[in-house]
Amino acid sequence: MEIKPHKIGDIEIAEIISEDIVIGNVEEALELLGNLYYQGFDNIIVHEKNITTAFFDLKNKMAGEILQKFSNYRVRLLIVGDASKFTSESLKAFIYESNRGRHVNLVSSIDEAISKIRA
Repeated sequence: MEIKPHKIGDIEIAEIISEDIVIGNVEEALELLGNLYYQGFDNIIVHEKNITTAFFDLKNKMAGEILQKFSNYRVRLLIVGDASKFTSESLKAFIYESNRGRHVNLVSSIDEAISKIRA
């Protein structure tokens, strides 16, 4: 796993670069959050391919638990991926509501993630 830093003014952003799953469960998400927060990052960009597919199955409540951790620590999580491929109406509604807020967003590109952070 590589951490690619981005900076906008005094905002520190960590983009996670990996070929592997880096968030496979709630504990891994919390560990990633803690490590990056300790390094001074308050915005984290993770690519969808680096998150277990179980995250996107709302029945297991993993997404809610992980998003609550990020919200509690006031660390912004931006997931870069293709939301159009999800067919679940409840997941689409979840993504829509998350994208209305500031703590967790699912975006289609790094550029869109950076723009969201700037806004």
